[in-house]
Amino acid sequence: GAQGLAATEGRASFLLNAPRRFRYDGAAVATSEVGTSMITSTLEYLPGRTVKSHLGIVQGSTVRAKHLGRDIAAGLKNIVGGELKGYSELLSEAREEAFQRMIQQAEAKGANAVLNVRFTTSSVAQGASEILAYGSAVVAE
Repeated sequence: GAQGLAATEGRASFLLNAPRRFRYDGAAVATSEVGTSMITSTLEYLPGRTVKSHLGIVQGSTVRAKHLGRDIAAGLKNIVGGELKGYSELLSEAREEAFQRMIQQAEAKGANAVLNVRFTTSSVAQGASEILAYGSAVVAE
């Protein structure tokens, strides 16, 4: 879904927990866990920049399981209504981990940007889901 995305000057950019700077063109500059910068965008191109080479698809994933304590709290919250904060936190952490793994794979290929970034999820077992972040690793100038 659209959670984790924000419009910046009419263009979509990722807003996750990792430190990021936003640029005039709406792309996010993510700082990886090893301290390097990676431009990330949901667009297929970077306005004002030229893609010099395409290095292939990169992806990062994590599998997360429900927590009994969160399930009990969620059950109580379902009765009175409202946000299931335990699950929101779990999904936010999972998206960030998958995103960081995708960036690490792009860095290993020599990319300085990942374009057309997407997230998807799938159920791998009862109570466990995979979060997958993927995109196109490129060298942009």
